[in-house]
Amino acid sequence: MNYVSTRGEAPAVGFLEAVLAGLAPDGGLYVPETWPAFTAQEIGAFAGRPYADVAAAVLARFAGGEIKPQVMADLCEDAYATFAHAAVAPLKQLTPQTFLLELFHGPSLAFKDVAMQLLARLYDHALAARGRTLTIVCATSGDTGGAAVEAFRGRNNVRIVALFPEGRISEVQRRFMTTAGDVNVRSVAVDGDFDACQAILKDLFQDGQFAQAVDLSAVNSINFARIVAQSVYYFTAAVALGAPARPVTFVVPTGNFGDAYAGYVARRMGLPIARLVVATNSNDIIAKALESGRYARGETQATQSPAMDIQAASNFERLYFEGVERRGDDTGRAFRAFAASGAIDIPPHAHEAMRVLFRGVAIDELETTRTILATLNETGEIVDPHTAVALAAARRPAALEPGAPIVVLATAHPAKFPEAVATAIGAAAATPRSAQGIAERPERFDRLPADVGAVKAYVREFAAA
Repeated sequence: MNYVSTRGEAPAVGFLEAVLAGLAPDGGLYVPETWPAFTAQEIGAFAGRPYADVAAAVLARFAGGEIKPQVMADLCEDAYATFAHAAVAPLKQLTPQTFLLELFHGPSLAFKDVAMQLLARLYDHALAARGRTLTIVCATSGDTGGAAVEAFRGRNNVRIVALFPEGRISEVQRRFMTTAGDVNVRSVAVDGDFDACQAILKDLFQDGQFAQAVDLSAVNSINFARIVAQSVYYFTAAVALGAPARPVTFVVPTGNFGDAYAGYVARRMGLPIARLVVATNSNDIIAKALESGRYARGETQATQSPAMDIQAASNFERLYFEGVERRGDDTGRAFRAFAASGAIDIPPHAHEAMRVLFRGVAIDELETTRTILATLNETGEIVDPHTAVALAAARRPAALEPGAPIVVLATAHPAKFPEAVATAIGAAAATPRSAQGIAERPERFDRLPADVGAVKAYVREFAAA
């Protein structure tokens, strides 16, 4: 199994090389050269199997024989043993047709753990065989950084720098990064928004000399292994609700489009997904692009769902690449233009192809707050503001596929956002045992301007030390 860049100017690489690199050297994102697939019988056979078994089966299709089956099974078993719920990603029924897919039972209480815990073990496996030490730089809008720090802290072959926008994430999100005392972890508050952090990360990769000097890697959702790992819970949820005999609609709260694109990956592998509803907050670049065909960056607004406060969704490039029939030259030209001007028009045939599966819905702050309260009153469940955005979108009949069961992705535990939850319902959610005490731990982080030169100097110093 080979991996190619969405921009078509980088050589094809194998699975583990794509995982360790993260971003292609031409600035594009890696995707499989051909899409693997499961038969309906193979998908049906996932019913009742442990989550780690399904994960090993899905990952094996993308690893292309680079990882032996027993090794892959062991990596998955070890990764998901860290979760507080035996099902890893359990379903909870809210109404006769609507279900919550709880993705927050990992160490940092967010869906990012599902992929990050496995990714850390893939890194260990690959780096030990190569005798390499990597420097991971991670740009986070809140949850990715905490999940990455939890997954990679204390590991011998990796050092990690987590960049987060100062003042634009919750205190609990920040503390999952800044209270790690391991010597291989650095956390950095950047004077800017998430898009500034993400732009710095891309600049680091496009400086080939720098990337080589520090042996740079990325674990944001631009890393394809994370996308594949997230596709697994689409399979387990859909099979539990009757797939492949009946299709399922998924409603996904998203900012960087990785979680939604993981659903697209599952569908390309044969899972019968009726509709993927992409739910955004007021930072609605993706929702507008899917509805109007124009992908245009706006001013990033700070909201109560900060992990979605994004105006440049990296993984949208992967969907665009498929929409233009995998023309790397077209994709590269379009996204270089987007970087320069902040807007591109999606070709009509590509937009039509996206609309076969996707719908976009934007939810404002007032509706988010009202949905948190309504969900508690109607179901007894307390949800975080990101999940509330998706639940609000699931109430929009025009975005749904009639008759299909609806799975809403619950992407974070409500205890990670106590202020937003308390504003909506008058009290914060109880903190899970695994996170108790985090408020008392000392924090350790540095501050930098939103300047790529300053970040390069900082990372060089850390790598040298």
